Amino acid sequence: MIVSCYDMTKIRNKISQKKGLVTEMIYTITFNPALDYVVQVKNFTTGTVNRTVKENIFYGGKGINVSAVLANLGYPSTALGFIAGFTGDEIERGVKTLGFSSDFIRVKEGMSRINVKLKSNVESEINGMGPAITPEDVGILFGKLENLKKGDVLVLSGSIPAVIDSKIYETILARLEGKEVLALVDAEKDLLLNVLKYHPFLIKPNNYELGDMFGVTLKDESEMIEYAGRLQQMGARNVLVSMAGDGALLVTESGQVHRQGVARGTVKNSVGAGDSMVAGFLAGYLENGDYAHALRLGTAAGGATAFSDGLGTRKDILQLYETLQ
Repeated sequence: MIVSCYDMTKIRNKISQKKGLVTEMIYTITFNPALDYVVQVKNFTTGTVNRTVKENIFYGGKGINVSAVLANLGYPSTALGFIAGFTGDEIERGVKTLGFSSDFIRVKEGMSRINVKLKSNVESEINGMGPAITPEDVGILFGKLENLKKGDVLVLSGSIPAVIDSKIYETILARLEGKEVLALVDAEKDLLLNVLKYHPFLIKPNNYELGDMFGVTLKDESEMIEYAGRLQQMGARNVLVSMAGDGALLVTESGQVHRQGVARGTVKNSVGAGDSMVAGFLAGYLENGDYAHALRLGTAAGGATAFSDGLGTRKDILQLYETLQ
């Protein structure tokens, strides 16, 4: 079930009895939202005219994906980010159909991206540049974030456009330090390592990214747990490690290790599965503060998206949840 954004007049506060936390609102940031034009072509050949056999347009961006899956699971959120041009107009219009609110910043120059994702014998992508985001635009974002308060949740995910300072993740969390905002960060290597000093609630590297952060190749689960612990020593509270076909493991701030087997199904889609895992984990945690439940729901959400043409629906997520061991 997808919840209409117009039905959000009664925004539910989720109370975690385990942590004593009242969650006021969830915010996601997508610095460079896009229209994802996904096409399927049989036996794509360069240098000739190829005709599609299937095509879809999705409202793309890692934060947008997180907000959409949260909405499917009954948790409203507000998506922040930058949009421009007619493509930005469509992104702003389209997210309303996905069940969450937006508070995008309109940029004067350029246009929001169109990303072409080609599915054929192999998958290929052409990603657009995005608009010309100025320091003044970034300042407006900081102003919006100043209003976050204790109990709010902020999800930072994805790469940083070249026109924005690469340290913006650090700057955001530094500005929020002491406000008791629950921060979840899903980013690569340095973007992730540089924010650990601000003690994010959750980080989500995959097993290869985890090894790359320390310049090693992780051979088994015990090594993954060891290096996840090192990230905690550097400041992370909880570390969720996705391991593709081997499932996922979670090292919690109390030192517990939870393992979850992979969901079973036929993979159709590689876009948004990681974002769906973040959304499912967050929804599960906010439901009752149970980390094992959060990991299981996150795994189900990631699997539901991987087995679908788009993002996993509530029905598919809950069905997978029941099948997980």
